[in-house]
Amino acid sequence: MTHKSFFTYGAAEMAHLQQADPILAPIIVRMGVIKREVIPDLFTALVHSIVSQQISTVAARTVWHRVQKSVSSVSPEQILAVNPAQLRSCGLSGRKVDYIITAAQRVSSGELYIAALPSLSDAEIIAALTTLPGVGEWTAQMLLIFSLQRPNVLSYGDLAIRTALQHLYAPEILDKKSFQGHWERYSPYASVASLYHWAVAGELKR
Repeated sequence: MTHKSFFTYGAAEMAHLQQADPILAPIIVRMGVIKREVIPDLFTALVHSIVSQQISTVAARTVWHRVQKSVSSVSPEQILAVNPAQLRSCGLSGRKVDYIITAAQRVSSGELYIAALPSLSDAEIIAALTTLPGVGEWTAQMLLIFSLQRPNVLSYGDLAIRTALQHLYAPEILDKKSFQGHWERYSPYASVASLYHWAVAGELKR
C-alpha cells in the first residue's frame, strides 16, 4: 500500500490566521485541519501536474494511475525509457506527452537541476519551472504547495481562490493590489489560508 503524505500544518498556523482574519476565523474553527495530499518528489509532482491539466479530477486520477502502472517509477530515466506511444496509451494527449518527455530530458541532462530547487526562494523556483513547456506560473505555484510544502503561497491565477475571496469579502473588483493585501494578511502562512479558501469554493459548488 502506497504511503500518502499530506500538507503539514497545525495549531500555530491556524491561530495566526484566525487572529489575522476574523472572517476566515470561524471557517477554520468549523473545518479544523484540512488534509490535502502532497507528492514530495518534485519530478513526480511535475508529471502529475501536467497529466492533470485541463481534465476533470476523476479523469486525471484515472490517467495518473495508468501512467504509474506503465513505468516502474515516475522518474526522468523511466519516462525516457518508455516509448512515447505507451504514454499516449495511458490517455495523454500528444502535447502532454511532449511536455513530460521534455521535462524528463532537461532534468536528466542537468539543464534543470531539480535537486537544487528546494534550496531556492519561491520566486526562483517559479522562474526555473516556468522555463519548461506546459508549466505556467499557476502550475509552478501549485508545485510549491503540493510538493515542496512552501508555507506562503496564495495564487492570483487560481479561480477557486478568487471565487472564495469574492464570496467572503464581496469586493466589487478583486484586482492584484487587493489580492496582494490578502496575501500580506495571511503571511507567512498563505498556503494554509489557500487550503481553507479552496474548501470554501468547494462548498459553494454544492
